[in-house]
Amino acid sequence: MNQFQSTITNDLKGKRIDKVLADLYEQFSRSQIQQMIQDGHIKVNDDTVKSNYKVAEGDNITIEEKDPEVLDVVAEDLNLDIVYEDEDVLVVNKPRGMVVHPAPGHTSGTLVNGLMAHCSDLSGINGVIRPGIVHRIDKDTSGLLMVAKNDRAHESLVEQLKAKTTKRVYHAIVHGVISHDTGTIDAPIGRDTDDRQSMTVTEKNSRDAVTHFQVLSRYKNHTHVACELETGRTHQIRVHMKYIGFPIVADPKYGPRKKSTFPIEGQALHAALLGFVHPKTGEELTFEAPLPEDMVACLEQLKRENS
Repeated sequence: MNQFQSTITNDLKGKRIDKVLADLYEQFSRSQIQQMIQDGHIKVNDDTVKSNYKVAEGDNITIEEKDPEVLDVVAEDLNLDIVYEDEDVLVVNKPRGMVVHPAPGHTSGTLVNGLMAHCSDLSGINGVIRPGIVHRIDKDTSGLLMVAKNDRAHESLVEQLKAKTTKRVYHAIVHGVISHDTGTIDAPIGRDTDDRQSMTVTEKNSRDAVTHFQVLSRYKNHTHVACELETGRTHQIRVHMKYIGFPIVADPKYGPRKKSTFPIEGQALHAALLGFVHPKTGEELTFEAPLPEDMVACLEQLKRENS
C-alpha cells in the first residue's frame, strides 16, 4: 500500500478536496479520489471527510492507495485489429461474434481477454472485468470501439459520450425499402416488460433515444442505411429500425422470425465510423472501418437479386 501526504497552502484553501487532490496528484482521476474518500482511504488531520469538504490552510491530508486488485481475466492473444493506439487511447475493430467483456458463459475469447494480452495499461474505472471499456457494442455487431488506457482518458471519453459530442456511425442492411433518403427516429427505449432480455420503444421506465439515418442504396426488398447515434442506448439501432418497420437483416432478437437466407451470423450491423476528441491533445480524431466480408457478401447477394 502506497501512502501520500500533503499540506494545504494558502492558495488552495476554500477549494473542494476532490478537485484539489486530482490537481495535485496526476496519477489519480477525480472519480478515483472521490471513491477513495468514500472508502475512508483519504483523511484530513486524521479524520474522514466528504468529497465536497472545503480544504483549509494547514490541513494535513493523507492518501492511502490500496494495492491494485488482481485482474481475474486470462490474457489471450486474439490478434486484435488495432486501428489506432497511443499512451492514452486505443481504437479496435471488433469482429462479429466477439463478446466485449467477460460474463457468465463467456469467460474467454472476449475483447477484454485480447486487450489484456495486447497491453497492460488500461483504465480501471469500470472494474476488473471491464478494464478500459468506455462503451460497448453487441456481440454480433462488428466495428469500432474506443478503449481508455488510463482513468483520465476514460473520464474524458465518458464525458464526450454524455455530451453527445462523439460521432458514431453504423452501417446496417434492413428489410424493406425505405422511401425517405434521410430521417430521424426519436423514440424512448426501455426494458421490454414481456421479455426482460429485450429492449423496446416505450414511455415506461425508459430513456430518450435518437437515431439519424441516411439511405445509402436500395434493393428490391431491402435497404442499406447509415445510422448515426445521438444517444447510445442498449440495442438502440436494432430497436429503432424494428420500430419504424425496417428490422435489421439476420437480427435474431428483433428481426423476422423466418430464418435468414443471408451469409451472415448475427445482425447485419457494423460500427463503421468513430470520432472523438483526444483526451490529452484536444485533437479531433476520426476513424473508419470497412464493411466486414460477411456484410459485403450480403450486399452482393442483394445486387444479384436486383439484376
